[in-house]
Amino acid sequence: MLVAVYQHISMTTESPDTTPAYWHTLDADAALSLLKSDSNQGISDQEVAVRFERYGANELVEKAGRSSLKIFIDQFTNIMLIMLMAVAVVSAFLALSKPEPAFPKDAVAIFSIVLLNGILGYMQEINAEKALAALKRMSSPRVRVIRNGEVIEINGKELVPGDIMLLEAGVQISADGRLIEEQNLQVRESALTGEAEAVSKEAKLILEEDASLGDRLNCVYQGTEVVQGRAKAVVTKIGMQTELGKIATLLQDVESEDTPLQQRMTQLGNVLVSGSLALVALVVIVGVIKEGTSAFGELLETSLSMAVAVVPEGLPAVVTVTLALGTQRMVKRNALIRRLPAVETLGSVTTICSDKTGTLTQNKMVVQGIRTGLHSLQVTGDGYTPSGEFSVLGNSVEDSSFAVHNIPEVQQLLMACVFCNDAILQQKNGEWIIIGDPTEGALLVLASKGGCESAEWQHRMPRVFEVPFSSERKRMSVLVQGEYGGHVLFCKGSPEMTLECCTHIQIGDQIHDLSNEQHQHIIAQNNELAARGLRVLGFAYRNVDQLSEDGITIHDESNLIWVGLVGMFDAPRPEVREAVKRCREAGIRPIMITGDHQLTAKAIAEDLGIGKAGDRVLTGRELERMNSTDLDHEVNSVNVYARVSPEHKLRIVQALQRQHQFVAMTGDGVNDAPALKQADIGIAMGITGTDVSKEASDMILLDDNFATIVAATEEGRVVYTNIRRFIKYILGSNIGEVITIAAAPLMGFTVPLAPLQILWMNLVTDGLPALALAVEPAEPNVMKRPPIDPRENIFARGMGSYMIRVGIILAVITISLMVWAHGYTEANYIFDGVIYDKERWETMVFTTLCLAQMGHAIAIRSNTQLTIELDPRTNLYVWGSVIMTTVLQLVLIYVEPFQRFFGTKLLRPEELAVCFGFSALMFVWIELEKLVIRWWVWQRKQ
Repeated sequence: MLVAVYQHISMTTESPDTTPAYWHTLDADAALSLLKSDSNQGISDQEVAVRFERYGANELVEKAGRSSLKIFIDQFTNIMLIMLMAVAVVSAFLALSKPEPAFPKDAVAIFSIVLLNGILGYMQEINAEKALAALKRMSSPRVRVIRNGEVIEINGKELVPGDIMLLEAGVQISADGRLIEEQNLQVRESALTGEAEAVSKEAKLILEEDASLGDRLNCVYQGTEVVQGRAKAVVTKIGMQTELGKIATLLQDVESEDTPLQQRMTQLGNVLVSGSLALVALVVIVGVIKEGTSAFGELLETSLSMAVAVVPEGLPAVVTVTLALGTQRMVKRNALIRRLPAVETLGSVTTICSDKTGTLTQNKMVVQGIRTGLHSLQVTGDGYTPSGEFSVLGNSVEDSSFAVHNIPEVQQLLMACVFCNDAILQQKNGEWIIIGDPTEGALLVLASKGGCESAEWQHRMPRVFEVPFSSERKRMSVLVQGEYGGHVLFCKGSPEMTLECCTHIQIGDQIHDLSNEQHQHIIAQNNELAARGLRVLGFAYRNVDQLSEDGITIHDESNLIWVGLVGMFDAPRPEVREAVKRCREAGIRPIMITGDHQLTAKAIAEDLGIGKAGDRVLTGRELERMNSTDLDHEVNSVNVYARVSPEHKLRIVQALQRQHQFVAMTGDGVNDAPALKQADIGIAMGITGTDVSKEASDMILLDDNFATIVAATEEGRVVYTNIRRFIKYILGSNIGEVITIAAAPLMGFTVPLAPLQILWMNLVTDGLPALALAVEPAEPNVMKRPPIDPRENIFARGMGSYMIRVGIILAVITISLMVWAHGYTEANYIFDGVIYDKERWETMVFTTLCLAQMGHAIAIRSNTQLTIELDPRTNLYVWGSVIMTTVLQLVLIYVEPFQRFFGTKLLRPEELAVCFGFSALMFVWIELEKLVIRWWVWQRKQ
């Protein structure tokens, strides 16, 4: 490999070579040679200028997107709004072209509605894409470099390949680089890899080509943070070529698709407009045939009224308010919705892909068991609370502290837990928390449960020296002062590596030589704990009589005395088991995706009900070798993915979507952002999530809890059910209006409704009760039925037939009243000096349509239960909206300024009573339908 590299160097021009994809396979000298740089001198200013010209600035480049103006204009490409704008133009032309031109109030009102709908759509869309901005904030800090042999500080954007970066604790790394030298360097790469613990870096390593990003210990990456130590690194990649840049590219390449609700609204608009145009054409053709071309002007006005009637002008506003109310309810359940359409989209979720740590589990390591030479102890307790019980061979030990004190090797193990520890256990606001590493925190809690208090022992036996954990040694050693003189060395770490250093074992208060049988017994104990999915640590100690000037030596870490094993795991959240059960009942498939070991993943999955014994666990290494076809086959049956890196999530999401699954995906790291954006619902962690993952998501879990996802899914189903309910309500009314308007000229009447009156019905009479229906509480079986098919037609499950049926009934009722009222009010009527206009039959038609919708709103609350069977207190908003809308309708009839503006006529009390009587028939019809449905269902069961 290196021979080939040096051959390549000899053939290069003066420009540095930044093409190698695997810098981790080269040693530092080879990397410097390829980049034509020097570790002490860096590169010259002239070379910087040349390279800056060739490679550009070290920044993330955003693809050209739509401007704010373009987004605003796009709101008016909706086919229903286009038709309304055309209607407004024609309406204005007719009003201004009359012999006595009138103010085009109908056109102004229609244009106002169109503009309001456009603004609502614009406000939803304008704030959608901020993930790249969050990435950019990670990529442009200040950085110290060597140039011309001098150390200078520059802006991160000015870095070029070949620059020598100087790194130290607290620095955010500005570009990808190959380490040249390091001293105890630890880098937190959780944003890129998802691993919370800092990674120890080693410059001298040369790694295999297929090493994963998290295993490239000789490289550093843009956007990560130096936690400890210092280092010198040569810049290998900048800008969009960095690992962070690749994520930016993936983010921009993921194309956003319309949500199911948006697709259904588009479908609804197409059907309504095409149906309206067909009906308009029919009315005009029949009218011209019947009346001749002289009636064309009146027919055109009829067509305008029909076009306004067919479009549910208030629907976009009602849908937006409904979704906004849904977000408020979800926030109360710890789910923050970032994009309004996601509220309804949650109701279609068929698969939830969840992280394990912190989402399915508590993100609190808890010790479950202890194994010594003679004893097997089980440990109980919840979280970091330092109270619990020890059980020996299945027998509960009531006084655990006393019992543990009487097992000398366990006492030594607990002391090792205290001394090989840098965490702090403290109580804050009544809750026990850990400051530091969760694993070390679990050991402190264990010691405290056994009566070994860390503060007391660390004071009695203060630390003298330590050798921190490293990836090579896989253990940590601490030297403390002996309580009675001398020193004691305590060691914790990988059971295999720690056991290799042991020659003795403590059993009771006796020290014995470690026999081969005992060695095999310890290995078996380790395997038994690991098979349960526990993380296992081994503990040993020895007395040190003479202390070297260099502190702990290799000799000190030999001839250790083995004391035992500790097995711990991140305990599942207690509420998640019930949430998983609810998922199954609701037809939603839960999937676990974790970077943890497959045994741990399997144990947690089986405990929570996500997987069953014998189910396959797919690892990241296996996934890496699969092509798309193989993965498509596996995702149908695999519920647990282990050792999976965040970049694999994108492939899993795409594979599930190819199987027509509607996917919700959780994530918290920068590398999760493309998968979150690709998913139908991207869910970021509110506590542990990065800004990039939050900006790429549709929803943020404020408590990082899987149960919250299930609760949000329930709310999504409720929202979709209510949207269907008020669409049925609104469109049933619109169909009735259109049929009534179309029938009037065909029956020899003038059009009874002006466009302004139709707008009133569509916005107020329909809108207010529709908003009230939007807060209808969940039905009892909402999480007992399968997910809503995202490809489901808007008119599916009888909704289309219901709207047509109700529309026809409403039209029949209204036309019947129209025929009667037209004959009843043929002449003006004067009573007590008040003139009642002969055209008041039009107002009676208008009023009957409005009041009939009030009965419809009351009855439509349930598809099966009669109104008298429903508790009116469960939705007082419906009753309030019905009363308010009825009062407003009376205002239009009896308050003179509103009469003039809306073109209504005064009605006599008995005429108003007739309107109430006819409109009540709508309520009676729907209630009778429910009884018929009950009878039909009962008949089928017989």
